[in-house]
Amino acid sequence: MQTQGPQRPLLPDAARRTAAWCAVLLLVAGVAAVGIWLCVVFQTAVTPVLLAILGTALLGPLYRRLLRMKVQKSLAAGLTVLAVLGFVGGATYIVVLALIETGDQIIASLRQAALDIADHLGAAGTSIDDLAKNAKSLLQKFGGTAASGVLTGLSVVGQVVAMAVLALLLIFFFLRDSDRAAGVLRSLAPESTGDTLEAMGRRAFEAVEGFMRGTTIVALVDAVLITIGLLVLRVPGAVGLGALVFVTAYIPYLGAFLSGAVAVLVALADRGFVIALWVLGVVLAVQVIEGNVLQPAIQSRTVQMHPAVVMLAITAGASVAGILGMLLAVPVTAAAFGVIGELRDRYGTAGTAGAQEAAAPD
Repeated sequence: MQTQGPQRPLLPDAARRTAAWCAVLLLVAGVAAVGIWLCVVFQTAVTPVLLAILGTALLGPLYRRLLRMKVQKSLAAGLTVLAVLGFVGGATYIVVLALIETGDQIIASLRQAALDIADHLGAAGTSIDDLAKNAKSLLQKFGGTAASGVLTGLSVVGQVVAMAVLALLLIFFFLRDSDRAAGVLRSLAPESTGDTLEAMGRRAFEAVEGFMRGTTIVALVDAVLITIGLLVLRVPGAVGLGALVFVTAYIPYLGAFLSGAVAVLVALADRGFVIALWVLGVVLAVQVIEGNVLQPAIQSRTVQMHPAVVMLAITAGASVAGILGMLLAVPVTAAAFGVIGELRDRYGTAGTAGAQEAAAPD
């Protein structure tokens, strides 16, 4: 009786490895899709939590400094929240005041720039003029829709205020109870993976903290430099445009493009082509300083992401949650890169070491 040899596998090793990786990728994609869907469905509750995490990451150094000064935890967290209220309120007041004082100039300059572009477009510009002439009839026709839109806007404002208040309360609790976060993570994980889950959480939060701190510093420097350049070139609404630069800097790359384009258009309409070129030079110079000096110096200890990855994250965030998604996309991606880096440091290094030991001669 002949003995049968070992059966040959149905698929070669390369095909089986490819199938295994495809199954893993499909599983990860499915889990991510379900997570995003749940975030969209429960966005009213998820948004304050995400904003509170960003606020906690930004205010963590101040809270820890107060603790080192022997301030009680609850009092330190309360003082930190009051500090963020004062900072955000003061910054909002300055931005709104600057936009109110110079908003008419900016809008008039943008309107004049549009008219100039329409004049240079020739026949295409005629349609722009016709649209402007018919604006009054369009407003009358859709007056009822505008009124209902105002009511919707009021409800949206109320919802935003409620989420902001909830986010502030969550920041207080996140700061005060931050030392318990490691214990919570350990309780959620099996005993063998508690250390890994805690390290992943710490690495993700450190990445978000570094991103928020670095972005705020870079945004402030960019806004100051561009405002000084606009004031020197006597561009109208320089302070308001500088405030716009600071606000949009939290959307990397795209925010700088939008604020810079507005500044160039305002200069083109009010000061002419030559000054507009100078403004473009100022904006580009500030971006070069940011990319080659500020970003490496300030964010060298945080997660570094390729610009293409950042742009893809911003696009995905905009498609999921609009402007809010654009603001949250990069810090969420930074946290994901932090987790991946921690896993690579733990298991990649261990795997490499094991392979080296196996290859070493006895």
